[in-house]
Amino acid sequence: MTYNERVVNTNILVQKFGGTSVSTAERRNMAVSKVVDAIEQGFMPVVVVSAIGRSGDPYATDTLINFAKSIYKDIPKRELDILMSCGEIISSVIFANTLISRGYKSKVFTGGQAGIITDDNFGDAEIIRVEPQYILDALNQNIIPVVAGFQGITVDGDVTTLGRGGSDTTAALLGEALKAYAVEIYTDVDGIMTADPRIVANAHILKRISYNEVFQLAEQGAKVIHPRAVEIAMRGNIPLIIKNTMTDSPGTIITQYNNVYNNIYESDNLVTGIANMNNRVQIIMDLDKDDKDIFGKIAEAKISIDLINVFPDKKIFTISEFDLAKLEQLLNENQIKYEKRKNCSKVSIIGNRIRGVPGVMARIIKSLSENGIEIYQTADSHNTISCLVSQDKADKAVKVLHDEFKLENYN
Repeated sequence: MTYNERVVNTNILVQKFGGTSVSTAERRNMAVSKVVDAIEQGFMPVVVVSAIGRSGDPYATDTLINFAKSIYKDIPKRELDILMSCGEIISSVIFANTLISRGYKSKVFTGGQAGIITDDNFGDAEIIRVEPQYILDALNQNIIPVVAGFQGITVDGDVTTLGRGGSDTTAALLGEALKAYAVEIYTDVDGIMTADPRIVANAHILKRISYNEVFQLAEQGAKVIHPRAVEIAMRGNIPLIIKNTMTDSPGTIITQYNNVYNNIYESDNLVTGIANMNNRVQIIMDLDKDDKDIFGKIAEAKISIDLINVFPDKKIFTISEFDLAKLEQLLNENQIKYEKRKNCSKVSIIGNRIRGVPGVMARIIKSLSENGIEIYQTADSHNTISCLVSQDKADKAVKVLHDEFKLENYN
């Protein structure tokens, strides 16, 4: 079943606009035009917005936080979440007012009013349930709901925020709860690309990509959409569409694997895209039998590890450079001998079709070595192969692999 054949129960369309899409009056009017286009196509739009602009802009979340911290730095977590929710609320009111000025009825909803119920883990709350009845009531009255992204409410009425990528998460949650036709994520790019265009000049837009592939792209460092939003959309089988507020580009559809690789959209490419993650540090630990609980202690310290290779006497993995000081303190306290290699980058190829295909790793090693790029470590899964290289060679590695797998010809 292809995207166009997908059975839906509603003509609701969730449209999420990021901070750059609502940063100026001109861009807000462009965003409102996307909402109007949806109405003219017969959809009932539900709008989700991020805070206006980015750090330094007067209503951006970081600006509000810095203002509060100029008075007292240690803001309690509960109060910090209330503050962080304000940027999206301001943006919602401005967006709704823009709709009203163009003759459309609109109503603003906070995350809590939209029915997003969370636990009380302030700053990175987990979703308990979504009760979208107020949104449905507005739609039944031909009112366009404008929802403040990035936030919810506890059962006790405390405001919470959903962590990094929270507005994408809000849009996906509402798409699932409302059984929407699709969720459109508007940003300042035309869609998901085969690689970062700032690195690879001939990278180009992917028409379609599977949930699993885009999840891996995001996990491996590509700034496309937050993985949690992808998980929610995949759970509800709701197509996500990445689009540009400022252009009429059709964007990239994220959907089920079988909807991407069918007879119409079949491609010869094994690899869908390439991502890289900088500021990685390789850790090589010497362990004996008395040190087996060290990984539990690392987990308790909330240090995320990656690219794990296990040998009888050694454990090799990578961490973010931002966690290095904390890890070194932990290893020294436990008298663990270790070596470290800083200034590394993880370069990953992603593609559902590499599963079970022999020779892919050989092609990677050959192409990188022929171009003078040393590989420090590798890891692979069903649809991802990653190599750790020196950070100053990362851009070159991405270009080499993009050429090796001929992604400039991706259909």
